Amino acid sequence: MPAQSASRTGRTLRFVLGDQLNRRVSSLTDLDPAQDVVLIVEVRDEATYVRHHKQKIAFLFAAMRHFAAELEAEGITVDYVRLTNPGNTGSFTGELERAVARHAPARVVVTEPGEWRVWEMMQDWRETLPVPVEVRADNRFLCPREDFARWAEGRHHLRMETFYRGMRRRTGLLMDGGEPVGGRWNFDPDNRKRLPKGHRLPDRIGFQPDATTREAIALVEREFADHFGDLATFSWPVTRVDALAALKHFIAECLPTFGDYQDAMKAGAPFLYHALLSPPLNAGLLTAEEVCWAAERAYRDGLAPLNCVEGFIRQILGWREYVRGVYWARMPEYRETNALGANRDLPWFYWSGATKLNCIANVVAETRAHAYAHHIQRLMVTGNFALIAGLDPAQVEEWYLIVFADAYEWVELPNVHGMVLWADGGVMGSKPYAASGAYIDRMSDYCATCAYDVKVKAGPDACPFNYLYWNFLIENEDRLAGNPRMAMPFRTLRGMGDARRTEIRQDAARFLESLTAEPVHQGDQTAKAT
Repeated sequence: MPAQSASRTGRTLRFVLGDQLNRRVSSLTDLDPAQDVVLIVEVRDEATYVRHHKQKIAFLFAAMRHFAAELEAEGITVDYVRLTNPGNTGSFTGELERAVARHAPARVVVTEPGEWRVWEMMQDWRETLPVPVEVRADNRFLCPREDFARWAEGRHHLRMETFYRGMRRRTGLLMDGGEPVGGRWNFDPDNRKRLPKGHRLPDRIGFQPDATTREAIALVEREFADHFGDLATFSWPVTRVDALAALKHFIAECLPTFGDYQDAMKAGAPFLYHALLSPPLNAGLLTAEEVCWAAERAYRDGLAPLNCVEGFIRQILGWREYVRGVYWARMPEYRETNALGANRDLPWFYWSGATKLNCIANVVAETRAHAYAHHIQRLMVTGNFALIAGLDPAQVEEWYLIVFADAYEWVELPNVHGMVLWADGGVMGSKPYAASGAYIDRMSDYCATCAYDVKVKAGPDACPFNYLYWNFLIENEDRLAGNPRMAMPFRTLRGMGDARRTEIRQDAARFLESLTAEPVHQGDQTAKAT
């Protein structure tokens, strides 16, 4: 604990975390520019508790520096601690203690964090700092944590669709009085089209790094050179002005076709019609409310069809708010569950992309280049493989937290633990999202140029997703056969003869034994997670 100042001022020290970069965030709502101080810090602990993608670190440092400059332009005093400042302790706690000693505030005000480990830090600050610490609710979300906890109380299964309908009624988004616009709550069945051959995709907006952003990129390249990812393709919006421009571009150019092809995948086209707004949204440069209402206005103004707008709003008002609620309602025990007993090590090709599986090679390469993959790539390519290969949930979850620019534990953990891996035993999903190669072939062009043949079911030339899918059902027959939503595949499995089941098991064992969790050759310089 730092030494107490001889006299305390009336000022408030307002500690803003790097993913809370919004002028209206709760910790700043009653700020007094005449005497209060805003503290923003770059600390090594937050960049390395997992070895985050280089672009994520650069994005946050650049956005933090721009936000600080915007506050200063308002006449607000900002105490900004850079990563390389002399005396930087490298931790939130150390820098907050130093700032309290510097400024002698009457109190510290913070907004609740997005991750459990930081929440625990904040409870410690209340005990160890020589001044009161006020932790405020995060007003950037549409469903407060306490409201979700009341909804979830007593329920084992937390179904998103039920929650989503309640949020539609609560906000009035896409509602006509008490009924959903168009007479349906969910247009997901309309949003599963494969991208047609020769389809022309829209040009996507990117943001050329300015001097501040280039400085942050150079810092990351120097200080975190061994982290996963490339920086040459960096083009994220790092200011609110640019984030609003990105939102406007999506609404005008992509939303009108987003729904139709939101589940499609195409080699060499990582963005398709997706919004690319999750990094600025999760960092506070945009709010869920303004994004959802912008999409609704597009529908009301006749600029985008209902299936596209509903599908997009469901991802934010429904899924994003829902996974945050699940996280806070079920932590910290939630992350320890492993309902399917999965324990295989994460293969090295998740880092290197060096695999004959063309779908995974494409997704990993694009993730390395952009710190981004869209939701179907995450769920049905890298996630589906992790599920049917029985990969250890903790290792898979760490990978997802590392490689994406929009990843924070509150959103990553429920998505991967519950949705992708079914490690929570059905808290989030009524059945595992397991699929054979046929799904990937139907929704992408990956299989056409793959070394494996998606039409072949057995042997060394067969698509591994095919026999791994059936092997997954065999390995988990006792756990899953009674699930009503799994009745059809288990009926098919029971109709297979002993010879076919043995063939599946042998193919799966051969393939899984060939995987390695370490670099496959000395020249592979991809950094391994710690």
